[in-house]
Amino acid sequence: MKRKRKSIIGRLFMLFLLIVLIIGIRYIYMLKKQVTEVNKWQETVSQTAEEYGISEYEDIVMAIILTETKGNHIDLMQSSESKYGTTNQITTSEESIHSGVAHLAEVINESNNQGTDIWTAVQAYNFGSNYINYVSKNGNKNTIELAETYSRDILAPMLGNNTGKQYRYMNPQAFMRNRGYLYENGGNFFYADIVRWNMSIMKKIDKLPF
Repeated sequence: MKRKRKSIIGRLFMLFLLIVLIIGIRYIYMLKKQVTEVNKWQETVSQTAEEYGISEYEDIVMAIILTETKGNHIDLMQSSESKYGTTNQITTSEESIHSGVAHLAEVINESNNQGTDIWTAVQAYNFGSNYINYVSKNGNKNTIELAETYSRDILAPMLGNNTGKQYRYMNPQAFMRNRGYLYENGGNFFYADIVRWNMSIMKKIDKLPF
């Protein structure tokens, strides 16, 4: 009886490992496909980053594209709002990159002027440039804790959420930290952390032999 039980447990464990392996392979394949789509815009990103004087942050631009659209949308950098003040106004991916890089260059320059770190600028790409001034008065370094406070106490109320209303956000970083939520109208306070993670992932995926 004990042998039979051990045999069943062993089979279940092997089945579990097989399922984990299949899920892992599928996830890596999906990531590889997404990164390949983003990499198609490498030359345009490189030229545009040079034009706006932020060539050293080219990897961040690529990671923003992966974060925003995974390379699968006309508005690759979701830059319509920063240029036009409303969504769905961008008509070409080239325009999206130019507008997105221009906005990123603007917040990077402002961040440098105020002595904050590069990830403050990246978070400001999502929050808006006022976040840079907030960070400069609170330690000069972006953190998830600081970004969440800004999202909850400043950005969300400014855009109409005065009750701290939340909504589900099923992203791995968010799920591990707070079981997955953001504040309605409060932007994404995980944004800089996700871009940094995606930048690291892209470098690893690019080294895969397939």
